[in-house]
Amino acid sequence: MSTSRPSVFVTRRIPQLGLDLLAPTIDLEVWPGELPPPYETLVEKSRQVDGLLCLLTDRIDRPLLESAAPRLKVVSQFAVGVDNIDLAAATALGIPVGNTPGVLTETTADFAWALLMAAARRVVEADKLTRRGGWKTWGPQFMLGPDIYGATLGIVGFGRIGQAVARRAGGFGMRILYFDHKRDLEAEKSLGAVWTPLDSLLAEADFVTLHTSLNAGTFHLVGESQFAKMKASAILVNTSRGPVVDQQALYTALSSGQIAYAAIDVTEQEPIPGNDPLLSLDNLVIAPHIASASIQARNKMALMAAENMLAGLRREKLPTCANPAVYA
Repeated sequence: MSTSRPSVFVTRRIPQLGLDLLAPTIDLEVWPGELPPPYETLVEKSRQVDGLLCLLTDRIDRPLLESAAPRLKVVSQFAVGVDNIDLAAATALGIPVGNTPGVLTETTADFAWALLMAAARRVVEADKLTRRGGWKTWGPQFMLGPDIYGATLGIVGFGRIGQAVARRAGGFGMRILYFDHKRDLEAEKSLGAVWTPLDSLLAEADFVTLHTSLNAGTFHLVGESQFAKMKASAILVNTSRGPVVDQQALYTALSSGQIAYAAIDVTEQEPIPGNDPLLSLDNLVIAPHIASASIQARNKMALMAAENMLAGLRREKLPTCANPAVYA
C-alpha cells in the first residue's frame, strides 16, 4: 500500500456506494471472501492499516486493538450494534468506533412485522406443506392461525425500532404494551402505548416482539421462567440479538406447546448449526439475520460507515460514534 495515503482494511465487500466514497483518497484492501476473515488474519491486517471497516461478525477485542495501536486511528462498524467490539479497550487506546444508528429503524420494524405476520398466519409452514403435496383440499380447520387485528402486542425495548413497530401496530387496531427500563411519556401519548412490567406484559400479550440491545442485563432476558408466564397461544418475535433469548428454553417452550409459535431473525450461534433442534420444529420461522437487508438501508449503512471512516482518518469527530467518551 502507498505510504502517502491512509490505508483501510474492509473485512467484507460492502455496497459500492461506500467503497466509492473512500476510494479517491484511501488505499483500500477489501476481504474478498463470502465468510469473514479468520481472527488471526484480522489481527495481522489491523496492524498494517490506519482504519478498520468491520462487520458484526468480526471479533474486535482488546488483544487485536492493542496490537493495532497506535497506528490504527479508527474502527468503523457496518452495523448499529457493537457488541463484537471491546469499546472500553478502544476508548482507553484513543480509538473512536463508528456505527450506523437510525438508518435501520424502519427497515427492521418492517421485517419484525413480516415475521409476526408470517408466524401468525403460518405462511412458511403452509408453503412447505404445499410444496410437499400436503394441500389436498380447502378445509374449515385447515392451517388456522390467530388474528392480528385487535390483538395485544407486547414490545420489549422501546427505542427507535420498538416505537416504529408500535406505529405500525396502530394500523391493526392493536392494544400496545411496552417494557423498557426508561418510560417515554411522549411516545406513550402519541402511540397509545402503555408501560407494563415485563412479567405482566408477557402474561397479557398475544404477540411479544423483542427490540432490546444485547448486554449483561439482557442476556437470556427471555428464558424458562418468562416462557412459563406467556399464553399458550402466544407468538414470540426476535429481531434484536440471539442471546437475548435462551435458545434451549425456546425449543422446550415450542416443542411442549408452552407457547404456540416463534419467528426469529437471530440465533445464539450464527449461523445456526445444522443439527440444532430448533430446525426440527414446524412452529418456528428462522431467517438468517436479514432484518436490515433492504437495498436502501444497506446503501445508507455503507455511506455512514464510509463517512465515519473518513472523519476518523482526519482526526475529526465521527458523525456517529459508539464510544463518545474517547473524545473526553
